[in-house]
Amino acid sequence: MGRLGGLSRHRRGRPLNAEVNIINLVDVMLVLLIIFMVTAPILQGGIKVDLPKLDTSPVAIEDPLIITVKRNGGLAIGEKFYTEQNFQVALNLLAAKKRPGGVVVQGDAGALYGSVAHVLELLRNAGLDKASLATQPAATP
Repeated sequence: MGRLGGLSRHRRGRPLNAEVNIINLVDVMLVLLIIFMVTAPILQGGIKVDLPKLDTSPVAIEDPLIITVKRNGGLAIGEKFYTEQNFQVALNLLAAKKRPGGVVVQGDAGALYGSVAHVLELLRNAGLDKASLATQPAATP
């Protein structure tokens, strides 16, 4: 009891401060902003390729399997690169385990046409018929 009584007497001597300390709020917001600015490019991920520029309409594919064909002929599923033989095996395993809603093939603009066509053939052989080619929107004059 003596403790509570002493606390209330101590508060009576000091006026209550009802102002919000906004400095801490601004500090937290700035830290969160910096964190999001740093992590946003990392979350986009993917393999960087120079996509061909075409005037096409976007296609919505839910949870697509992303295949990348690099300029030098390198093949990747998601972000993992494979040799041609390992690529075919990994593709067949993925098709057997998980049926993706569709496949997006990101062929570099400088990649050989034969490399991209070969990947489309491997997709068809694995039973993945819904394949789309990724492009960039063409620059409008």
